[in-house]
Parts: sequence; C-alpha cells; structure tokens
Amino acid sequence: MQHFSKRGVVRKHGGHLESSTIQILLVEDFKPYRDFVTSLFDENPDLGTICGASDGLEAVEKAQQLQPHLILMDIGLPKLGGLEAARRIRKLVPSSKIIFLTQETSADIVKEAFNLGAWGYIIKQQAGTELLAAVAAILQGKRFVSKGLDHDGLALAKGSAWAN
Repeated sequence: MQHFSKRGVVRKHGGHLESSTIQILLVEDFKPYRDFVTSLFDENPDLGTICGASDGLEAVEKAQQLQPHLILMDIGLPKLGGLEAARRIRKLVPSSKIIFLTQETSADIVKEAFNLGAWGYIIKQQAGTELLAAVAAILQGKRFVSKGLDHDGLALAKGSAWAN
C-alpha cells in the first residue's frame, strides 16, 4: 500500500510505514496554521508530513491507518476534541507520540494532556521557536513543554525537555 507525502512515496508493510523520514500526522482545523506548521518542517529532510487532518474523528482514523511516528494535534477540534481523539489514538496506536499544539494554557488541561500520554505540549504562538526543538527532544525519548505554561504538579522546568 502506498501513501503520498510531501516527500514522495511511503510504503506500508505489515502495519508500519517504511521510510527514512520521521512521519508526522498534523491535526489542525485552521488551514493557514496547518500550512505554517508544514513550512517549519520543509527545511529538514528527516521530517515529513504524512498528511493533515482537520477534525478529531479524521485524526483517529488516519492515525490508525497510517501509524505515524508523531502526531501534532490541536485541542480545540471540531467533531471530536483533541483530548478525546488522543485518548482513542493511545488505545489504537500506542507507538505514536502525541504532541499537543494548541492555544490552551490551562494547567488542568496541560496535566490532562500528559496524563493521556502526551509527549509534548506547545503553545501555538511559540511553535516558530519551539516546535522543532520539541520534536528533536521527543525523538530522543524526552518530553517537552512550552515556556510560560503554569504546569505545577508536573515537576518540570518551564520551556524544557525532560527524560521519561
């Protein structure tokens, strides 16, 4: 089975994707922001985007079908919110690492995201400076949280990555 990404053809064998790049599913309902995030990855040949999804239900379906390495997901999504979509994806594709990319800054939501198994939490306004660093940290087995978030109870330094 073949899937076309911006980097070319990716073949699916035995339930996993074979490609030399890290495959990313971007879940964002606002197309201009999806385009912005995609542009951040254009300069790095090791990172590719499998596809985008514009709502939570589509995210769950594409995550199960494509089994990406990373899933960048907004929380405020139509049809099925990002937190519930993440909960379902964790059950269906536990190997995918979820990074929330959102405007939500509530400490309770940040905690819930990490309790659901998120590997990263990035404020949208800081994606330009933090997203690639977050992806690099997560690929090294560390978790990441944006600077400036009130994340009491997570025992993290602000704007940092930490080992699992």
